[in-house]
Amino acid sequence: MSGAPTPKRGTSLAARGEPMVWLLGVGQVVASLMIVGLLLFLLIKGFATFWPSPLQSVQTADGLQLLGEPTRSDVFRPMREEGAAEAAAARPRRLLRTGNFDFYGDDYKWVFEDEIQSDELPRDAVALERLEYGAFYGYVSEYRSEGTALARGRDEAYAMLRERHAGVRSLWEDVRELEKHELGALFRTVDKQRLALRAAELEHGADSAEFARLQESQAAARVAIDAEIAEVGTRVSAIKEQMMRDTILIEEIGGATKELQVWEVVRAFQPNQLGLFGKLGVYFSRWWEFLSDEPRESNQEGGVFPAIFGTVLMTLIMALLVTPLGVIAALYLREYAKQGFMVSIVRIAVNNLAGVPSIVFGVFGLGFFCYVVGGSIDSIFYPEHAPSPKFGTPGLMWASLTLALLTLPVVIVATEEALSSVPRSLREAAYACGASKWQVIRRVVLPKASPGIMTGVILAMARGAGEVAPLMITGVVKLAPELPVSGEFPFIHLERTIMHLGFHIYDLGFQSRNAEAAKPMVFTTTLLLICIIVLMNVAVISLRSRLKRKMSSGYF
Repeated sequence: MSGAPTPKRGTSLAARGEPMVWLLGVGQVVASLMIVGLLLFLLIKGFATFWPSPLQSVQTADGLQLLGEPTRSDVFRPMREEGAAEAAAARPRRLLRTGNFDFYGDDYKWVFEDEIQSDELPRDAVALERLEYGAFYGYVSEYRSEGTALARGRDEAYAMLRERHAGVRSLWEDVRELEKHELGALFRTVDKQRLALRAAELEHGADSAEFARLQESQAAARVAIDAEIAEVGTRVSAIKEQMMRDTILIEEIGGATKELQVWEVVRAFQPNQLGLFGKLGVYFSRWWEFLSDEPRESNQEGGVFPAIFGTVLMTLIMALLVTPLGVIAALYLREYAKQGFMVSIVRIAVNNLAGVPSIVFGVFGLGFFCYVVGGSIDSIFYPEHAPSPKFGTPGLMWASLTLALLTLPVVIVATEEALSSVPRSLREAAYACGASKWQVIRRVVLPKASPGIMTGVILAMARGAGEVAPLMITGVVKLAPELPVSGEFPFIHLERTIMHLGFHIYDLGFQSRNAEAAKPMVFTTTLLLICIIVLMNVAVISLRSRLKRKMSSGYF
């Protein structure tokens, strides 16, 4: 045989792992593009919600007249009827938001393009945003005060509405302020007296001298309270009488009319006469209302401020609860527990707990936190509230505790990883200086691990803020305009129910009377929820970066 060397066989690409590298890279790019595409979609849809659209007047071949905002267009393709040779031809159609729910019983109308005889933009068409029945599109034909017409004709009536609307609305706001704050405070005082009397009855008995003295003192105080309630009620009645003098006669495009109180009009404008700055004014006023006001019309109109407040407050309380619990559990597992079979079982249980469906945590929170813990608190500390529970019912505290339990595995795992990443040389150097185990943990290990712990808190907040299922049964409701804070002790009322942006999105998407009308608000609220989560995470990330810079000294 010749001494020629045998050629070496080349290593395959699969053996070198290059196909998997390319596959992972492609997957990363696709996932990133999907996320960016979703965010762009939400940005476009969310920011376009409040832009005022022109009002189109459409008349069909059968004499039907419609006035509304053009929403979208598509092609209607009818199904082929049984026995027919072919399906009917496709027909383009247009969806108009006609509003006027009190006139039509619906908010939207489809119009086939081939049936439209005339299509124009009437300059005197008016858009009214109302407290009830949603938007009205039509004309203001008359302005009245105490039943007397002050202005007739569309132009004159609309001009007077624009002139006097702000004053009438300020009266409505005064009434709401008096009823919400002054009357509310007086009625809460009356309720506190009732509960104090009931507590005295349970403690001393209805025939005791203590109960009689308290009843007598409350009777004297109740006279003054009743006088204040009557005085505030008189002021409210006077303002309401003045507020209800002004009315307008609104007319839809078909000629039907209705008298409307001016205070019921939230906003009035003529979309087809607005210039760029006029549209910007309407746009930003709608955004301000959305961010600062209470919802109305089954959450389809108005603002979401109570939901914003409830989301942020509940997430912060959850973070304050889950952080010490998760850190203490991780410290015990990593630093104190003897590593063995039982610790391994606990770690497996913690990891499996992260995969439990969130609704299971909600059921547990309702049964244990609300009924067991809350019911025990009521029976021990608040027996006078029976049969209406104070803490033994869904509320802010129990929703926050349920979310803390839900996100606890995330904090435990992240904290354990952060503790294990602290170099052993730092611990040994501290022990060599005579530090005890707790001193080493408190002054060396925890400061070095704090950035990693904050990473776990960030992940927990991001998950907790977007949860909906466990909150639906532990403290979040469809409508709770009263915030869980006040100027009275204890200032933050953990027993109250709250609103949440996640549940608000669910309610808009699945519980609204008109899904088409609620769709723009779904996009806008989703965008707002993402922005709030990002802002909270940015705040925690900045804190983590500051801690990381502070603890970036060299290793021993």
